[in-house]
Amino acid sequence: MNHSGREDRQQVNEKKGNLISFLGGKSTLFVLVSILLIGLIIFVFKQIPFVFYPLSVLFSTVVLPVILAMIGYYLLRPVLRLLEKAKIPRMWGILILFLATAGVITLLIFLVVPFLKIQFHNLVDDFPTYFKKLTLTVDHFLRTSIFSSFYESLDINLASLVDNAPSNIGKTIADALGGIAVGVTSFVSALTGFVLAIVTVPFILFYLLKDGEKLPKVFINMLPPRMRDDARDIVKQTDHQISSYIQGQILVAICIGIMVSIGFFIIGMDYALLLGVLAMFTSVVPYLGPLIAITPAVIIAVVTSPFMIVKLAIVWTIVQLIDGKFISPQIMGKSLQIHPITIIFVLLTAGSLFGVAGVILGIPGFAVLKVFVQHFFRLYKLRYNRYMTDSGYQYKDVE
Repeated sequence: MNHSGREDRQQVNEKKGNLISFLGGKSTLFVLVSILLIGLIIFVFKQIPFVFYPLSVLFSTVVLPVILAMIGYYLLRPVLRLLEKAKIPRMWGILILFLATAGVITLLIFLVVPFLKIQFHNLVDDFPTYFKKLTLTVDHFLRTSIFSSFYESLDINLASLVDNAPSNIGKTIADALGGIAVGVTSFVSALTGFVLAIVTVPFILFYLLKDGEKLPKVFINMLPPRMRDDARDIVKQTDHQISSYIQGQILVAICIGIMVSIGFFIIGMDYALLLGVLAMFTSVVPYLGPLIAITPAVIIAVVTSPFMIVKLAIVWTIVQLIDGKFISPQIMGKSLQIHPITIIFVLLTAGSLFGVAGVILGIPGFAVLKVFVQHFFRLYKLRYNRYMTDSGYQYKDVE
């Protein structure tokens, strides 16, 4: 009887051992338990957020400088490596990069920002005129098109609405936007966060450039020996995904901004520089960015002249063709390997959850998550093939 009981316990222990081995050993179980604990902490945070309020304040204060410093790190790291190949010491290379960056920022502040400020104020002042012209154009189109009967049945007179609209609608909109901004966050906290970011970013960027190559090694050495090879692969792939996306997206955005500004200057579009800068910033959002950038340009073209609409369409088509056929394939390539439909879903989801920050950071965040999922799924397939070959079942990649 005792012998039978020992055999049963041995069989149970063997099954447990096979299950643990199949899952990847104790190291993988440690990772899974850690993930569960992190999920539990997040759940508790949602239930009693006041307990973690100091941590949330610390995170919200630090996250912006860290993100800005990391963007600067990935932009300047290739140049720093070139300087090191030219036999320039690392510290001297960092000093050269800081001085060059400060010089570029100073030139932009004194040469470009004043023109942008003038064009922005002119746009705000001219907005009532644009609004009235656009409304009258739409009213005329609806009354003379195939939709005229439906438009008249609605009993809406856009022309009278324009006459009754306040003459200072541009200032009204600006004041409303300012009121919303003040309502979202106080002036003191916004100013404090901005000053803290400006002061902190150079220090974080300096230490990232100085010791950034060593940080992954320190993290990997903290892990159990069996996990280090996998962690090294994940860190390498993640670093490649982030660096490729940031460097490529910034370069593509600059190229688009320059091309749009030059094209709008050539065709005589009002606020060409301002619209070019808008196109540059919005182009960091894939697919949705160009739609955001083209909207104000279309409004200005519509109220200017029909011929301006044609010229705008030609310039925008040329810019998109050059970007799609030459710039993006050469700079970005297919480093992320994410389907366009997936990108749109990620942008919509991240934007709903985290706002503007989610729209900007959603794609690189998804790329990093994809690296983790693909790596662990590959390990799972290897474990499955190793322990299920005798049964005749085996995972195979589909061509």
